Amino acid sequence: MLVLLVLALAAAMLLFASTNDRLARVFENLVASWTADPAVKAKAAKQKAIAKLITETETGSVVPTAEGADAVAGNALLPISTLPVEAARPFLMPTISQVQATNAQRCLTQAIYYEAATEPDAGKAAVAQVILNRMRHPAYPNTVCGVIYQGSSRPGCQFSFACDGAMSRPPVPALWRRAAEIARAALSGHVETSVGMATHYHANYVLPRWAPKLTKIEQIGAHIFYRWPGSWGKPRAFSDAYAGAEWIPAFSQLYHGGPAIEGLPGEIVPIDAIAPVRDPTDRRTDIDVGGRVDVSKGWIPNIPDPTQSKSRFDSLTTQQGTQAVSEPQSDK
Repeated sequence: MLVLLVLALAAAMLLFASTNDRLARVFENLVASWTADPAVKAKAAKQKAIAKLITETETGSVVPTAEGADAVAGNALLPISTLPVEAARPFLMPTISQVQATNAQRCLTQAIYYEAATEPDAGKAAVAQVILNRMRHPAYPNTVCGVIYQGSSRPGCQFSFACDGAMSRPPVPALWRRAAEIARAALSGHVETSVGMATHYHANYVLPRWAPKLTKIEQIGAHIFYRWPGSWGKPRAFSDAYAGAEWIPAFSQLYHGGPAIEGLPGEIVPIDAIAPVRDPTDRRTDIDVGGRVDVSKGWIPNIPDPTQSKSRFDSLTTQQGTQAVSEPQSDK
């Protein structure tokens, strides 16, 4: 009798739910929770927890629990994990194109310089390793520049130099050259084994709220390195393929500090800013803009066909020189 009553009640609920969308969704979720595979439910719960942790570790969404001397003391109380540090696989920059390789090299050099210019070489290499680790992890973009400039058009980007105006400061040539050397090594297979699968770091004079939730690996110089807890911090989780589309955002598209710029979700909002600082190792001419010739500077692209005669080639190049460097004649 009780069974029949329960069945009748369920049928009545189903009939009523069919005419009420909100109740129908509640009923469907209730049935799904009764019938779902426990393994599927556990996986879904884990994904939800990971998503929450990603949100909590977004730079712009947290305020440090301590700064200065209090942070140094608090960081010292967080123990370094006693689990083995598992090294990342070497990354070899594929030869997709010279442009992609150059952009990746430039982005990584910028990150190493502006994040760790005065750190020891191991600290510089560790920053590069964090970037390459993120590039292979499903929580992040799958290019070098994509990782470095993630969120750079708004406050709270992933790497502070990309949104705090730091790149308006001219680089110190010697430190830039060293950063470039370490970037080339990282893109040629060097692995900084001391930080393993680290995906996060911060300076020891701040204590982020997320620090106790991640696995502390090592401190090198002023930076403390962490990996994701559990399986998400294990080598098998770093399985994403390199995407290969390396793109460096224009300097005017970066956030430069100050009040937030309002825009549509995901929109890059251009803002007025000073011109980007010239890379001290960049030997291109002033008319070379991003690898392209700027015709407004007086140079008119006109390349003869290789099958044309040498006299035609000489004639065209002479014309180019005359247009590009012509000056008023002296009266003398």
